[in-house]
Amino acid sequence: MANQYRRLPNQGGTPREIAEVVNNLVEGKLNSTGTVTLATGGATTTTLLDRRIGSDSVILFAPSSLSAAAANYYPYGTFEEHSDITFSAANTPQVLTLTDTEYAYGMSLSSNQITVDYAGIYDLDISALFVNMEPQIYNGYLWIRVNGTDYPHSATKFAVVEHHGSVDGYMPVSINHPLELDAGDYVEVVGAVEHANVYLEAYSAITTPFSMPAIPSLMVNLQLLDPSQTTGTAFEMYVTDRQKGQATINHLPNSVSGKTYDYIIIG
Repeated sequence: MANQYRRLPNQGGTPREIAEVVNNLVEGKLNSTGTVTLATGGATTTTLLDRRIGSDSVILFAPSSLSAAAANYYPYGTFEEHSDITFSAANTPQVLTLTDTEYAYGMSLSSNQITVDYAGIYDLDISALFVNMEPQIYNGYLWIRVNGTDYPHSATKFAVVEHHGSVDGYMPVSINHPLELDAGDYVEVVGAVEHANVYLEAYSAITTPFSMPAIPSLMVNLQLLDPSQTTGTAFEMYVTDRQKGQATINHLPNSVSGKTYDYIIIG
């Protein structure tokens, strides 16, 4: 709780006491502020205890720690595969492997599936490097699944140039597509090729004949664009169950300690 400023007794106060209280009010010094730290362990609610809260109170928050300030960003993630991805058979769709998390907030990667913690409209970007070892052009296909179901209008078809001389044929492929997701939905990338000698290739970083960073065989970027209003929630922290002396703060699943907020109670 913040420092408490002078209060006037019920029967009134001296002119000096009244002047002090009024001057404090003019300068914004109110007895209606405090601090709260969000519960951890994946909690989605935190109980705020404050005797000044009533059933009609409005409670406003401002981050007062670095971890709390970072939580104001919308969920995002970058996921990669740093090994080759091969196909067991031609014309046989398969979920492509994703094993590395570069960045993630509000989503997670497990078993090639990206699971989101919050509902809304997401922007999805996929980048893949296909390689053809055959002396003939073969087609490849790439698309998106959500919760194991092909996502409508998300596929692309492309031709992978043939092997020529001693050089394999290469085709970088990308998909950009918005996705409408609910909390707990998962996203997968699916591919298929016309010949099993067409695959996705990863490259390590090099220093000669010039320096170049590594090339992942597959990269997926996912970012929340617009929080959903159809599930009855909003992205920002919000308050429910206001009653005398306490209220419930609703927030994204939290496993980070030290998410501390200053708050002010109005009414």
